Amino acid sequence: MQRVPVISPLHQTAKTHPHSIAISWRSKGVKIALRYSELSQRVMVLGEKLLASGLTRGDRLACIDSNSPELVMLYWACIDQGILFCPLSPRFPSAQITELVERYTLTHVWTGEQHQDVLTPALSPRLISLDVSLTSQPHLAKTQPAQSYPPQYQATRVDAQLAANIILTSGSSGVPKAALHSLNNHIANAQGSRSFIPLEPGDSWLLTLPVFHIGGLAIINRCALAAAAVVLQDRDAKLSEQLTRDKITHLSLVATQLVRLLNQDASSLRQVKALLLGGGAISPALLAQLESLKIPSFTSYGMTEMGSQITTGIANEDGSCGHLLPGRELKIQDNKIYVRGETLFLGYLEPHYPAQSLSHSLAETEKQITLTLDPDAWFFTEDRGYWNEDGNLCILGRCDNMFICGGENIQPEEIEAILKQHPEIKEAIVFPQFDDEFGNLPAAIIKGHIPEQSELDALVCNQAARFKRPRHYYSWPEVEQTSLKVSRQQIIKAVLGAKI
Repeated sequence: MQRVPVISPLHQTAKTHPHSIAISWRSKGVKIALRYSELSQRVMVLGEKLLASGLTRGDRLACIDSNSPELVMLYWACIDQGILFCPLSPRFPSAQITELVERYTLTHVWTGEQHQDVLTPALSPRLISLDVSLTSQPHLAKTQPAQSYPPQYQATRVDAQLAANIILTSGSSGVPKAALHSLNNHIANAQGSRSFIPLEPGDSWLLTLPVFHIGGLAIINRCALAAAAVVLQDRDAKLSEQLTRDKITHLSLVATQLVRLLNQDASSLRQVKALLLGGGAISPALLAQLESLKIPSFTSYGMTEMGSQITTGIANEDGSCGHLLPGRELKIQDNKIYVRGETLFLGYLEPHYPAQSLSHSLAETEKQITLTLDPDAWFFTEDRGYWNEDGNLCILGRCDNMFICGGENIQPEEIEAILKQHPEIKEAIVFPQFDDEFGNLPAAIIKGHIPEQSELDALVCNQAARFKRPRHYYSWPEVEQTSLKVSRQQIIKAVLGAKI
């Protein structure tokens, strides 16, 4: 079938909704906003600057920055020019950033002004300097009519099936994998999301998730398709204050962000049309609090490899993750979850040591992609789950987290969910500790106050088999996290290291 080039959602929306706000943020306390027509033209100018800096189709651009208007612009400019957009966390150590750039032969590196210190001398040959200033193009300062683009800045048509970006995902191993998506993957994911959570022109989605996380990138694509506004988080204000001040209608949070917000001012959520929760299990206590506040909240099951959401449903205390969204397929065999569909990523980019070339074509990139599927094209998620009586997906946990105790299987996430029912426990990780008699015995790491062992034994044994109760409890270690999700292995390693 012949591929038909398309205009990106950003430029398409600039034609249909030129005066709708595309992105807003605050600089030194002053609110700045760009309409879709303005953002579209600035992105086209930036695309020309990328080419002038030496990038060509198929090159891979590492972008190191906290969420910023420049990062959003670079994403869309890379889409236009066929350059693979690869956002990296500025919280990664310098050595790790250098290793990732070399591992995946990222041809060029751009960094925001505040994160120049993460660069090492080894990256100097790949560093590009771009004038991405949003005040340096006075001829684009005013909104232009939808069809009045200057001739030299016509929207580029792109092949939406080719690789468009690289998002790093560590899964449970801790070793980052480079997942590649096409623009079609993002469009299908955004359309499926919108089918259940309405998003309309004039709505505003607060970008609380980083762009280097699939959840953050999904918000950008979602808003562009719906002519809604991406609102950058104001780091100089409390989240609760910004929700009220900027009249935020949509919000994505992980559990730790939700706890912080509820402690600040739970009433600030009352005007939100939709609160999307993800990044792991949400405790029943938090869900009950949201229900009492009558906040329209949704839980979801998603993954980088499927472009973000797979299932979504109204949040309830049974911990389920809702029903399957359009554009996705999901099957469960022996409690193992498999997925496929329009949102399934292109595959993982194979690492290369050492880098033999600093130039790539999109055709070369396609040859370096690996995607393991079963004979019926299903992708194994390495998660375990089941459909409940209401047709909602329930997640049991990761296959690689399960361990055996005295011949019996223990799924840590089951016990963790029970422990987090205790009002004094904020987070819990259950892991195996070697035992001469049983092979392994469960232990737990607790964030918050650790109650008496007898009290915790009663809590667990009331809902699970007695052999599943943790025999030892450890306090949560002080470790710096570089991602939204809790790194199980990092926390466990810190606790075991402290014991030695």
